[in-house]
Amino acid sequence: MEEKSATSEGWVYVVVCDQEEGGHFLGLHNEEKGVDFIPAFESKEAADRCFLSLPREKGVKYEVQAIHIEELYEDAEKNGFAVALFDAEGTAVTQ
Repeated sequence: MEEKSATSEGWVYVVVCDQEEGGHFLGLHNEEKGVDFIPAFESKEAADRCFLSLPREKGVKYEVQAIHIEELYEDAEKNGFAVALFDAEGTAVTQ
């Protein structure tokens, strides 16, 4: 089964937390580089595959959603986060 990649049309997939409370993107912190980032994925399939290996809080609802990359970059910048694009194996993708 071939994965559908939306990045060519400007879409990526992210994990959204607690949508009932207004929702926010799952953000992570890289201790080694001292950077806060939002993991984004090239395809829904990649996000679904990596979802279980991402750290999550008990009792918080999570969902994979598509977002336009420009909107994600704007929101991340406003909140002091970088955006990191990953493939289905959880490897960072260089752009």
